[in-house]
Amino acid sequence: MRRTPWTRLALVALVTAAAALVVLRLVESRGGTVLPVPVLSAVVLGLLAAVVLVLGWQVRQVREGRRTGTDPIVAARTVVLATAAAHTGALLAGWLAAHVLRVVGDLAIDARRDVAVSAGVAGGGALLLVVAGLVAERWCEIRDRDDEDGEGPRGTATEG
Repeated sequence: MRRTPWTRLALVALVTAAAALVVLRLVESRGGTVLPVPVLSAVVLGLLAAVVLVLGWQVRQVREGRRTGTDPIVAARTVVLATAAAHTGALLAGWLAAHVLRVVGDLAIDARRDVAVSAGVAGGGALLLVVAGLVAERWCEIRDRDDEDGEGPRGTATEG
């Protein structure tokens, strides 16, 4: 299993933002309105990022020999969680960026400014989730023990 490239995550965010922007325009053209994002969503995204980092750190400690007793399946699940977190964060970042882009021209209106601020804060939480996933993936890498010249990792904790 290879590390998730950040370029793929950026592409996911851009495509999601473009699609969401179209959907939001359609909703508003039919009389709907873009609502503010709940503040709790940013808190939840931050907590998810913290959980991913803690689990990745535990696998890193085992990998470096500072801790014992972790089941290999737990390490494999941690890598999958980290990858899922990075992709989920990218999707949410795109969705929330579309909210900000949709209302950015109307910031003089209080309701639109509230949407922009709340979506921006939640988008920051989504980006934090992306970074946490990428960092945890890196921490779960298994380095080739025969690699004397430091050419790089052989894979992640899911490889034998």
